[in-house]
Amino acid sequence: MITRNKTKVVHIGGVPVGGGHPIVIQSMTNTDTRDVAATVAQIHALTEAGCEIIRVAVPDMEAADALKRIKQEISLPLVADIHFDYRLALESVAAGADKLRINPGNIGEGLRLQKVAEAAKAAEIPIRVGVNSGSLEKDIMAKYGMTAEGLAESALRNVSMLEKFGFYNIVVSVKASNIQLTLDTHKILAQRIHNPIHIGLTHAGTPYKGAIRSAAGMGSLLAMGVGDTLRISLSGDPLDEIRCAKEVLAAMGLRKFGPTIIACPGCGRTGTDIAALSAEIEARLEDIEKPITVAVMGCVVNGPGEARDADIGIAVGRGAGALFSKGEILRKVPEDEYVDAVLGEVDKWE
Repeated sequence: MITRNKTKVVHIGGVPVGGGHPIVIQSMTNTDTRDVAATVAQIHALTEAGCEIIRVAVPDMEAADALKRIKQEISLPLVADIHFDYRLALESVAAGADKLRINPGNIGEGLRLQKVAEAAKAAEIPIRVGVNSGSLEKDIMAKYGMTAEGLAESALRNVSMLEKFGFYNIVVSVKASNIQLTLDTHKILAQRIHNPIHIGLTHAGTPYKGAIRSAAGMGSLLAMGVGDTLRISLSGDPLDEIRCAKEVLAAMGLRKFGPTIIACPGCGRTGTDIAALSAEIEARLEDIEKPITVAVMGCVVNGPGEARDADIGIAVGRGAGALFSKGEILRKVPEDEYVDAVLGEVDKWE
């Protein structure tokens, strides 16, 4: 059982974050925000896939103005990603953004940041303080170098800049592409702040390698109890980010998203193509929402025992196999009925 780090609750639209609430899955569009139709279409696809908060880039006033129309056509909380120009943040708040993502250091201290804080406070929306390894302040870099202490110090400084203006509705994120640096930074932050923490590896990589690196990094953070929202940053289709995030959270036992398929790799004793059978069962269960674990095992003798935690399983042999549940054999099944037998038991599962 993972004991999660205690954080305060922040509401992003209608989604509560922190305070022990379920870890929220985020993504970011890669469309041109000014292209409202394309952006809305991608957000709808991400919503269908299981995204729960969506972020869009706001590089100019035209993009900020587009937020009004985007907001009208989507159901997800909308986060405006702002760099450098505080006026874009103000316009995004006016357009109905549910959260701002800024780096206070590049917005500009003093009156500019104060105006952003006051606008967000009046609109009752949070600000995510975003720091990454590519944007450390020069004095912090000179003092600490590219270290966990430096990244944590930058985040704490940026939080205090907002708190100076009486703004406390803050989510914190510190990202690097180095896994160990990410882990070490969050160990420090978890001890020093109670703000909700958004986790992710920045520029993790391509869908295959990036997913593996993200799973290693995010799984380690989640095992430490750190993380209230999560984004898996992959190059390519953001739908891959949602699939990967769901698998990571399910693998860590923190959330459930429909069936989990587990399967052995197969060996010389296996008389069935385990990979093909597992893929077919997984495909047939794709639209099922029951949080059930299904096992596909290649050995009738050992399979039911090895996968005794599975709700439903099939242990295959040569020509026939055994259907089982929680390690107990239910009945023998002919080879040509493996898939239908598993699906039949899933249908009956409460």
